[in-house]
Amino acid sequence: MFFSNREDDVPLHELDNGNEPLLPSQRNSPRLYDYVLVADKVEDMEDQIFKKQDAFICELKQKDIKVTRIDHHAKVFFGICAPEEIFAKYKYLLKVSDACNWSGEQKCDLSVSLCTRDYFGEKVALYYLWLGWYTRMLIPAAVIGIVVFLYGLAFFNTSPLIHEVCDSDIIMCPRCDIGCSVWNLSDTCSYAKVSQLFDNEGTVAFAMFMAIWATLFLELWKRHRALYVSKWKVYDWCEEEEELILEIVNNPQCKPKEFRHSYLRSIVVLLLVTLVLVVIIGLTHALVICRVLTAILLSKSDWDFLRDHATTIAMLSGAVLHYITIQVMTRVNKIVAFKLCEFEKTRSFAATEKHFTVKMFTFQFFTLFSSLFYVAFFLGRINGYPGKYVRIAGEWRLEECHPSGCLTDLFIQMAVILVLKQTINNIFEFTVPWLKLCFKRTKAKTVSKKCGKCCRKACREEEGNFDPCDPCKLRNWLENYDLSEVNAFSLFNEFLEMVLQFSFTTIFVAAFPLAPLLALINNIFEIRLDAIKMVSLERRLVPKKTNDIGVWTRILEAVGVMAVIANGLVIGISSDFIPRLVYRYHYGPCATSNSTSLDCMTGYINNTLATAFLSNPEVRKDFEYLLKSGYNITSCSYKDYRSDEDQSLTSQFWLILALRFAFVILFEHVVVMCKFIAAWFIPDNPIRVKNERLEDKLKRLQKELHEANAIYSSKCTEV
Repeated sequence: MFFSNREDDVPLHELDNGNEPLLPSQRNSPRLYDYVLVADKVEDMEDQIFKKQDAFICELKQKDIKVTRIDHHAKVFFGICAPEEIFAKYKYLLKVSDACNWSGEQKCDLSVSLCTRDYFGEKVALYYLWLGWYTRMLIPAAVIGIVVFLYGLAFFNTSPLIHEVCDSDIIMCPRCDIGCSVWNLSDTCSYAKVSQLFDNEGTVAFAMFMAIWATLFLELWKRHRALYVSKWKVYDWCEEEEELILEIVNNPQCKPKEFRHSYLRSIVVLLLVTLVLVVIIGLTHALVICRVLTAILLSKSDWDFLRDHATTIAMLSGAVLHYITIQVMTRVNKIVAFKLCEFEKTRSFAATEKHFTVKMFTFQFFTLFSSLFYVAFFLGRINGYPGKYVRIAGEWRLEECHPSGCLTDLFIQMAVILVLKQTINNIFEFTVPWLKLCFKRTKAKTVSKKCGKCCRKACREEEGNFDPCDPCKLRNWLENYDLSEVNAFSLFNEFLEMVLQFSFTTIFVAAFPLAPLLALINNIFEIRLDAIKMVSLERRLVPKKTNDIGVWTRILEAVGVMAVIANGLVIGISSDFIPRLVYRYHYGPCATSNSTSLDCMTGYINNTLATAFLSNPEVRKDFEYLLKSGYNITSCSYKDYRSDEDQSLTSQFWLILALRFAFVILFEHVVVMCKFIAAWFIPDNPIRVKNERLEDKLKRLQKELHEANAIYSSKCTEV
C-alpha cells in the first residue's frame, strides 16, 4: 500500500490575511518525498513476496527515483522521490497536447477552492465546488418548502376536512383479522391534522417548482463549473490524453491498451444486474410482510396503547427496519458492483470507476426507493375490500391507508429514513476515523521520544532546509500512516451520499416539503466535517486532474427526469388532490346547490367512504371473529368508491381515475416543457469563459506561428 506524503509532496501557501494557514505550509523546505510505500517486512530473501518487493524497488531505482528505506517493527517504509525530469516531461506533454495548460505555479489566493485544488487536485476541488453550489441552491428550495408547510399549518384548525374527521361518529371496519375491532373515525383526529400539513394545494405548486429547480440547478452548475475549470486551465483536459501522457512518461516505448467490447459479457452483466435488482425488490416485499405481521402482533397485545396505534407503530418500525436494510445492502451492493466491474474487464481505471458508479448508484437507488415506491403507489390500493380482501399466503391481510389519505404514510417513511440516514451517517463518518486516530496516536508518541528535539532545533537554525534523520522521517511517516486509509473510491462515497440526498430532495418532495430544509442543514455540517476529515483524519488523496464531476452529471439529469415522473404520480395518484377537486366542482354542496352557507368541502370525508353490511355473507365471513367476540354491529365503513348494495365501483371512481391519469400526463408535459425551456435559455458556458478561451487559443496560435517563423528563418540562413 502507499500514501501521498502530506508535508513534502507539493508546496502549499498560507493565506495573506494574517490568519492561520488553511492547509499545512512547507514554504521553505524542499520537496523530500512524493509517496511513502508501506509493506510487510519479510525476512526470508527466498520468499516470493520479498522478491516482488525487491524487483519493484530495483525498477524504481533504474528510473533514477530516489528510494529511502526505513524499517519499523513488522513494517518497512520506502520514501519515494521522483526526479524533476519526470515532472518536466509531464508538464511539457500536457502543454503540447493542448489538453490543458500547466498552471502549477499559480499562487494560492484567498479562494478556498484554489487552495483545495492546489493541495488535493482538481477532482476533490470540483467535489467541494459542486457541494457548495448544491448547498447554496438549496436555500430557495428550503424557503419555499417552509412556506408550503406554513400554508398547511395556517389551515390546521379551520379545515372542514379535519373537523369532519374529529367530530365524526362513523364506525370504521377493522384493520386486521384477529385482535382488531371496529373503531371510530374520530380516533384518528391527530392523523388527519398531520395529513393536512403535507397534502394540500401548495404541494402541487411546490412539486412543479422542485422539478424546474432541479433543471436550473444543473444548468447553473454547468456555468459555475465552466468558470472555474477555465480559470484552472483544464477546460480542454482529456482523460485519454492524460492516461497516454502518464504511460509515455513511465515508458516511452509503451503501447496503448486498445478499446474492446464483448456483447456476451455485456449481456451477462445485464442479466446479473437484473438479478440483483430482483433480489432488492424481493427485500422490499419482505419488508411489507414484516410490517403486516408487526401490525397483527401489536393488535393482539395486552397493552391498549399498542393495540390502538398498531398500524402507526408498524409503519415506524418498518421505516427503521428499512434503514437497517439500507446499511447492510450498501456493503453488499459495493461488493457486487466491484465483482461485476472485474468481470467486464474495462480498459482503464477511469472506465472501471464510471461503470462502478452507474451500477452502485442503481443498486443503492433501488435499495432506498423500492419501499418508498410501494408506500407511494401500492399501499392501500391493492388490499381489496370487505368480503374480498387480498391476503398474503391466503392468511394475512395487506395494509390499508388512513381515511385522510396515503401521503402521510409516505411522509413518515421519508422523514424517518432521511433523518436517520443523514444523522447517523455523519456521526459514524466522522467519529470512527477520529477514534481510530486517537487510538493509533499512542504508538506515535514512543517514536517521537526517540528523536528528541533535533528536528525542531534544525528547523530553528536552518529555516527548514535540512534532511531529517531517520527517526524524524519515520515519525512524520507514521503520523500519516496512522490516519484512516483512503483509496481511489473514497471520493465516490462522498458523491454517492450527496446524490442520493439530492434524489430524496427532488423525487418525493411532494410528500415532504421540508426535505430541502433538512438537506440544507445537513450539508452545512457535511462540508465542514468532510473538510476536517480529509485534512486531519484521513491520508491524503492522490491529486488527480479533471474538468467535470464525470458520470455524476448524467445521473443527476436522470434523477431530474425521475423527479418529474414521481412527483406527478404522487400528486395524481397518492394524494387526495384530484378527489378533492372532483368533489368541490362536481359532487360537493357548491356544485349541487346554490347554497353559500356551507363550505365547498363539507361532506367530503363521508363521500370517500363506502359501507359494508354484515348481512352480506362474504363480509360476514371476513368479520366472523367480531361476532364471536360479542360485537353487535350491522355495518361498518371503509375508504373506497364502491356501491353500498353490491360493492361495485361507482361512476365517481372511474371519473376520478380518468382525471388522475389526465393530471399526471398534463403535469409531466408542462414541467418537462419548462425544463427544456430553462435548459435552452441558460447557456452552459458564460460569455466571459468563451471569450477568455478564444483569447487563449489566439495567443497560443500566435506563439506557435512565431516559433515556426523563427525555425524557418534559421533554415533559410543556413542555406
